[in-house]
Amino acid sequence: MGQLHGDLAELKMIVKELLEDNQRLTIENEQLRKLLKREAPADLPISSALAPVARPAGPAPGEDVVGEGYDNLARLYHEGFHICNVYYGHLRTEGDCLFCLSFLNK
Repeated sequence: MGQLHGDLAELKMIVKELLEDNQRLTIENEQLRKLLKREAPADLPISSALAPVARPAGPAPGEDVVGEGYDNLARLYHEGFHICNVYYGHLRTEGDCLFCLSFLNK
């Protein structure tokens, strides 16, 4: 009975990891589709539309780098991922996380 319980716990962990990967890939796929639709002209091949976009080396004058990082973390949190140091990157399955919310409120 104990072995069966251990096997079930292991299977639960594997299913959780697969669900997290699936959610992450689904979100990434949606973002790539939006990017492709927004940036690809009709006559441009898809492979060149997915090429990386060159970014400036440093922040523009008056640009707040800390604000950009905060915005990225807030976006990740609202997409359903943990941003706290305890569970960073894991899918939030049980509603809001107090650690994440306290981090966002700093």
